Amino acid sequence: MTDAEPTTPAPSHWEADVLLRDGRTAHIRPIRPEDREVFTEFYARVSDQSKYYRFFSPMPRLSERDTERFIHVDNVARVAFVLTLQGRIIAVGRYDTIKPGEAEVAFLVEDQHQGRGIGQLLLEHLAQAGRERGVERFVAEVLPDNARMIQTFRDAGYKVVSEYDEGVLQLEFSIDPTDTAIGLTYQREHKAEAASIEKFFNPRSVAVIGASRRQETIGQALVRNLITGDFTGRVYAVNPTSSAVSGLPTYKTVAEIPDEVDVAVVAVPAESVQDVVLDCAAKGVHGLIVVSSGFAETGDEGRVRQRKLVGLSRSYGLRLIGPNCLGIINTDSSISLNASLSPLMPPRGRAGFFCQSGALGTAILEKVYNRGLGLSTFVSAGNRADVSGNDLLQYWEEDDSTEVVLLYLESIGNPRKFSRIARRVSLRKPIIAVRSGRTTQGVPMGHAVRKIAAPPAAVDAMFRQAGVIQVDTLDEMFDVAQLVAHQPLPRGRRIAIVGNSDALGLLAADSAAAVGLVVNKQTALGVDAGAEDFEDALDAAIDDPEVDSVVAVYVPPINVSGEDVANVLAAVGEQSDKPLVSSFLGAEGVPELLRVPDVAGSTAGRGSVPSYPGVEAAVRALARVVEYAVWLRTPDGAPLDDAEVDAAAAKALVNRLVVENPAGTELDLESLTALLAAYGVELWQTRQVATREEALAAGEALGWDVVLKATAEHLRERPDQAHVWRNIDDVDEMTDAWDTLTSVIQQPESAGFVVQKNAPPGVPVAIRSIEDPLFGPVVSFGIAGPLTELLADRSYRIPPLGARDAAAMVREIKSAPMLFGYRGSEVVDIAEVERLIQRVAQIQNDLPQVSALELSLVLAGADRSTVLTAAARIDPVVDPRSDWFVRRLARPAGDTLPS
Repeated sequence: MTDAEPTTPAPSHWEADVLLRDGRTAHIRPIRPEDREVFTEFYARVSDQSKYYRFFSPMPRLSERDTERFIHVDNVARVAFVLTLQGRIIAVGRYDTIKPGEAEVAFLVEDQHQGRGIGQLLLEHLAQAGRERGVERFVAEVLPDNARMIQTFRDAGYKVVSEYDEGVLQLEFSIDPTDTAIGLTYQREHKAEAASIEKFFNPRSVAVIGASRRQETIGQALVRNLITGDFTGRVYAVNPTSSAVSGLPTYKTVAEIPDEVDVAVVAVPAESVQDVVLDCAAKGVHGLIVVSSGFAETGDEGRVRQRKLVGLSRSYGLRLIGPNCLGIINTDSSISLNASLSPLMPPRGRAGFFCQSGALGTAILEKVYNRGLGLSTFVSAGNRADVSGNDLLQYWEEDDSTEVVLLYLESIGNPRKFSRIARRVSLRKPIIAVRSGRTTQGVPMGHAVRKIAAPPAAVDAMFRQAGVIQVDTLDEMFDVAQLVAHQPLPRGRRIAIVGNSDALGLLAADSAAAVGLVVNKQTALGVDAGAEDFEDALDAAIDDPEVDSVVAVYVPPINVSGEDVANVLAAVGEQSDKPLVSSFLGAEGVPELLRVPDVAGSTAGRGSVPSYPGVEAAVRALARVVEYAVWLRTPDGAPLDDAEVDAAAAKALVNRLVVENPAGTELDLESLTALLAAYGVELWQTRQVATREEALAAGEALGWDVVLKATAEHLRERPDQAHVWRNIDDVDEMTDAWDTLTSVIQQPESAGFVVQKNAPPGVPVAIRSIEDPLFGPVVSFGIAGPLTELLADRSYRIPPLGARDAAAMVREIKSAPMLFGYRGSEVVDIAEVERLIQRVAQIQNDLPQVSALELSLVLAGADRSTVLTAAARIDPVVDPRSDWFVRRLARPAGDTLPS
């Protein structure tokens, strides 16, 4: 082996920041020839036992030849990854191809870093690299007493076959990404990301770097808020020029602090933050909260500075919240952490709140306080350069004190991962989200995200598909949050209205009808109704089996406090298993009179009754929660039978076409038919014709009763259908059809004429999918034709799709009645339409090389659906999907690779 460069450069996506089991970061990348010195130093630090386990013999030092072989690979048949921390190699993993499709894999991890999940990470990345290079199986030789390495392979989720040979355990397994293997990868990702956030919320000590004695400074505010917030841990002030801050002694650097430091809050000028990172890394700090501004929000120069900050932090194992953020809060009385610029510590509650805007953070906390809602934890991520909403979802999913998740999102760096995590979290806890820029898809300065090719409706559909309660304003977010935080979920859409104002009762009924709720009971008590009247009416409504939720309206007569009625509402709300919302005295939030004491220390306990200043807001919030409850209770249905799917054949076909067409290509009819057939989708028999003679021959071959039509995109959407000639039964009719169409259509040579057998009648529908650069696969459905395109009457979902998703897609378009017997027409075979949607989604999800696929004309009939027209394009995968079977952290803002 020589010092020549590898014959094939390693793809850029093989390099990534990763999160270890303990929540700290590291960097994985292909090995390089220039790694000779650091690799030699790494090997010298590894214990003799670990070396013996790796090589099955004493290998205290590597020979020059062995070193050369380790650091020089071709990145095809021989691939090696190193894991680095603080610029030092701490692990290496490699595979060497031993025969076509099979490679031997091995690892070596520095002893002090063993037990941090490094072997699993290396195996994930090596397996994905192997799949990209045509490797199908890994084999490994392990000594029987190397229990940790054996467990690494068995825990990967692959089916491992083992046997003994001359005292060595030989393992072999397919690296095909099975559902089990992918699921275990996601479980490890979840645990690592949750662990990294847990350290921020539960620190034993916090250092404020940039603490100042001067009033009205950021550093002073941070120290003051930590102290006045009654933080139960230790607070350290770091300032090289001051001797004391807020009664605390100061240290010139973090390194001078005599005790351990878990979290550092950074408030120094932007150009000094990188020095702080090195100081904190040397001290062993877990994470940084950077409130300093002057980064990506300021433009190109700040973007470069931010990218360097994130890269440096991760290379030293640190996670980062910010920069340009407000900070974090944990209201747990055993922690009582206010590591933020907000002087207002919100009351204890059940909701976790994530926002990106530091400027909005303070206003949000004031709203929470004024409403009496309460929070469990709060994070303002600022520019969201590292820690994101996805990380917080991973933490809140396991946090028992958080029952509701609130998200104010200004951008989504990794929507595919968000969708995957949110689908899982929503099954346990409601997620309520406000997303700015929904119409414009714009993002603030400092939020460097990739362009979304999918329309805004697809983004909304992603939230809906994941069970996220998406609202339009912060006020509406809190309206919904105070309901789900204190009241049970409704069982259905039926409501009862109880009130002492006929006008407001009618307004509530009108509002309910407008948002899809059904008023099954309405009780008008009259203006003189007292507490007993309300109690009787509320009890009757709640006991009614035809009622799922109750709306109470109380407008007190003059000089009446309403306290007696409030007591009734609170008592009924505490005991009811159906949600009760109110418009009580025009109050907003959870008034003290309507609160139920909470043993866990929250401001208001379960059963407290939320109030709204207007009945419209109360009904609108209830409707949002009803939609979530319906989603939660709708079964996903049985998965499709994969017996009719030949995924291996489809993958082989696509891979061959990509190799033959490195610039990408539209699939010809033969390849398209084979691709669809591999997933159980039959393309109606089609004969491509370019001349009259070919058209005549095609009609004869198909036995006549055929159609001649043009398939070029600019023609097939014509509303006058002038590109189609139907019911052709003989030579004369085909001749007439050919002559007429070629004379009507300009440039007939590019019309893409085909001859098909007449298909059974049906409603024309279209199913399309694309590979979005940010989302990954996106699937859409609608009635076929130009009116659908003009009116944007399409439904969208993000694969993978379950039966529930496909059913919702069919029913949520405005023109759905056409499929369900509109004006006496036959009801189409909906199950078959849903099957086709799921199959298109499955193709797009399985094969990222398929950049676009469309069944542009499917006739959905009462007994079958006929796919008449289809098209597909394949392109090489330049940037892999963000969650392509391996764990990787988001790239620093400004990078172009997926997160």
